[in-house]
Amino acid sequence: MRASTLLLAMLVLLPAPALAQKVNTDFDPAADFSKYKTYFWPKGDISPNSLVNDRVTFAIDSQLKAKGWQRVDDVNKADAAVVANVATKEQKSLNTFYTGGMGMWGYGGWGGMGMGSATTTVNTYTDGTMVLDIFDAKTRKLIFRATGTDSISDNPQKNAKKITKVAEKMFKKFPPKPTT
Repeated sequence: MRASTLLLAMLVLLPAPALAQKVNTDFDPAADFSKYKTYFWPKGDISPNSLVNDRVTFAIDSQLKAKGWQRVDDVNKADAAVVANVATKEQKSLNTFYTGGMGMWGYGGWGGMGMGSATTTVNTYTDGTMVLDIFDAKTRKLIFRATGTDSISDNPQKNAKKITKVAEKMFKKFPPKPTT
């Protein structure tokens, strides 16, 4: 019974950072996004993994196409340049679970009755971060930046879905509304 309670607690209390997808956007309030209709990708890799490169490019292209933008190969015909980068970082979280006894905090240390034990587990996971920058092609000034962070799965299909979802979130309020 005690082991099942501990196992249930461990499953329920998995680290929240490993489960949350976070996206932030920023933009130049002086940029007139209505004048941008075409874009190109400068040469360079998004990630050392060519499969990730293809997935990120496809996800971003799909979102920009849905917003009425058209990808062009000729730099001279582009209004904007789109650049993306993907990085990963190993993270660790510590989880401590207390079991047994009826111990409680008392004045000057532990108080109460009974013996308890504590078990600490280390959870290692990998966070992936995608940074998307859109520049004015003529002035080379940054006009839009989006960053998205999520945990990386061992399952490539899950990661492909996460890339698509983070791209959707990045472009949810794109193009930004003009400010006065």
